[in-house]
Amino acid sequence: MNEVIKTLNNLRRLRSMAKELSIEQLENIIEKFQLVIEEKKAEELEIKRLEEERKNRLEKYRELLKEDGITADELAQILAGKNNTAKAKRAPLSAKYKYINENGEQKTWTGQGRMPKAIQLQLNAGKSLSDFAI
Repeated sequence: MNEVIKTLNNLRRLRSMAKELSIEQLENIIEKFQLVIEEKKAEELEIKRLEEERKNRLEKYRELLKEDGITADELAQILAGKNNTAKAKRAPLSAKYKYINENGEQKTWTGQGRMPKAIQLQLNAGKSLSDFAI
């Protein structure tokens, strides 16, 4: 690709290539280049139009915020999902089951989340969950 660009940008190389081509072929190449140029211009115009629309929408919202008395900091908090009221944390659950792990340590389990391996082994051996209740 880099060599093609070098060739197209170099007048001597273009003249050298043109010697091997007919007038019809050269005119056909020019038509194709013009088509590509027009497409590129249309694409750039569309990008500019979309950007202008975006700027207009932003300005409209800026004006609405100003009219409603909302500051940029308040908007940033809203967009970040932060409210001015602090969320209260849920109280930790109390333990419902007591067991002894494989190291001989006494542990507790709330009954939520993954079942401890020591309890699962005892259940597989025939005990019931109520045997571990506190």
